[in-house]
Amino acid sequence: MVSALGEHRRRRRTRIDDVGYVPWQFLQVMAMLGAVILASVALNLR
Repeated sequence: MVSALGEHRRRRRTRIDDVGYVPWQFLQVMAMLGAVILASVALNLR
């Protein structure tokens, strides 16, 4: 959720020349991948 908010704020910034240093999309994909892996492990432990 935090990375989605960061990406939303980055897209709506008023000064387009400001450089962002956090790769929000990459963080969002990695968080989703981690969630899927953890859910898979949790289901296999039952």
